[in-house]
Amino acid sequence: MPSRSSARLAALTVAAVCGAASTVVLTSPAHADSVRVHDIQGTTRISPLAGQKVTDVPGIVTGLRGYGSSKGFWLQDPTPDDDPATSEGVFVFTSSAPKVAVGDSVTVTGTVSEYVPGGAATGNQSVTEITKPTVTTLSTGNAVPAPVRINARSVPSRYTPAGDTAAAGSVNGLTLRPRRYALDYYESLEGMNVQVSDARVITGTDPYTELWVTVKPHEHRTARGGTLYGSYTSQNTGRLQIQSLGATADFPQANVGDTLKGSTTGPMDYNQFGGYTLVASELGTLKSGGLQRETTRKQSSRELAVATYNVENLDPSDATFDQHAAAIVHNLSSPDIVSLEEIQDDNGATDDGTVDAGKTVNKLIDAIVAAGGPTYEWRSINPVNDQDGGEPGGNIRQVFLFNPERVSFTDRAGGDSTTAVGVTKVHGKAQLTASPGRVAPGDTAWANSRKPLAGEFVFRGRTVFVIANHLNSKGGDQGLTAQYQPPTRSSEVQRHAQAALVNAFVKDILSAQKNANVIALGDMNDFDFSDTAKILEGDGALWSAIKSLPKSERYTYDYQGNQQVLDQILVSPAIRRGGDFAYDSVHINSEFHDQISDHDPQVLRFRP
Repeated sequence: MPSRSSARLAALTVAAVCGAASTVVLTSPAHADSVRVHDIQGTTRISPLAGQKVTDVPGIVTGLRGYGSSKGFWLQDPTPDDDPATSEGVFVFTSSAPKVAVGDSVTVTGTVSEYVPGGAATGNQSVTEITKPTVTTLSTGNAVPAPVRINARSVPSRYTPAGDTAAAGSVNGLTLRPRRYALDYYESLEGMNVQVSDARVITGTDPYTELWVTVKPHEHRTARGGTLYGSYTSQNTGRLQIQSLGATADFPQANVGDTLKGSTTGPMDYNQFGGYTLVASELGTLKSGGLQRETTRKQSSRELAVATYNVENLDPSDATFDQHAAAIVHNLSSPDIVSLEEIQDDNGATDDGTVDAGKTVNKLIDAIVAAGGPTYEWRSINPVNDQDGGEPGGNIRQVFLFNPERVSFTDRAGGDSTTAVGVTKVHGKAQLTASPGRVAPGDTAWANSRKPLAGEFVFRGRTVFVIANHLNSKGGDQGLTAQYQPPTRSSEVQRHAQAALVNAFVKDILSAQKNANVIALGDMNDFDFSDTAKILEGDGALWSAIKSLPKSERYTYDYQGNQQVLDQILVSPAIRRGGDFAYDSVHINSEFHDQISDHDPQVLRFRP
């Protein structure tokens, strides 16, 4: 069940959250008589009565939440005012299972509070609540107020106003303009009974029994039924999270492109993981869109196929080895070189000093062989224990797999976890001082983060330099629905410094050999339009090859209804100018509820 204090990791995304949930009392306690729900909600995100006691607030119970740590019920006034900015619904926090029923006409006496899901440090908006309630039931079996229908016409095309600079960029004090801004519109419905109809799924069901739909079926639609996140200034306003109000056993196991046919109805909530959420007391019927996992073509004898694949904290105890192996062999057509991200050490999250990952990698290689693939060889460098971030004790790192029947690895001694790999010029050609080696591992940019792994490969007599990356995550960034607009992307600072180091290393190679074949690839944890990508590309040292795809196909990850690029393969001018390359974002995970990783692998085929 979703709960007030759900503990989980935010993937990556757009924003991870931190801190404990908190209630913010904004004014000194006072007494306010004869108020209604719309008086409590007011015309801004913060109640004008926050901190005050209210007496005998009337309304109809529209929904109950008897699970998790946010137990209570939603109360809605059946006699609304004529101001579209004031919500007619509010959550009554009872702290224990509520003793009312849907359809009860009640009055509530209590204190108005502003509850911030996840705590104030997250930057999240707050939920207006009545706390410490005394509830009086007047009658039962009343009709619930008709739901507000949310659709393409009702949701504005503009996402949010800019925050008040005098309030550190917060939108909390701004008067809601629900006909102008989508987030203002959703806020004006906070706590009210709402409904969506025939809504297309744009993020499949996750392990927390929630999915995302769009009420704007034509808004930035991708080729396979999702919604593309194409820029910071081009938000997808039709996105809405769906949870179940009550038992989740029958919650639909949906993929992108499926549809919740009919009506999905329930109170409008705001939570820590995703913001505005329809908590459904009535769920539409799932209609499959028939989405299938993709398969990329096999490389020709003269093409080198290079792939990147984040296998999501893989360790020997996982049950996904056969599935990952099948994906590499069948969906990726056995690339010649595979950069794996998030390979954990041999005992996973057990934090006992183990750093070797031989058991993990060899178990995957054996599974690949069993699936009919090649007997890959591998190269990597163990990290210093607990110094590369990720799950504590897991010691995640990048690993090169390569098919020795197609490509050879140039081993050159000297690479270890703390020694920086360099570039020399030998007989007019660039050469790494160590292969494999790590790029600037001592630089503070890599503090508590994965260091890039560099290696030299030879294909048909030509050297190809490959740099495997897993840049700093987006953990700590504010969410798209934060009270601060635009939200702060604090994680960028470290990622930009990392991107600059990778770019500088590529330039070192190109300075030694202008026409060198260089590939920097991996989980860059940032978008193709981001400043991180621009820094990686620099002044032409690299180019993100995913930009060769049509825009509707440029995504590797699906987060909160936004399909986006996190994984990239960047190439040097010699590869790009050659023009004889093909790029494929192979959608096998991000769109599916039964994903084995949250990332889609990427494949580049070219002729060195």
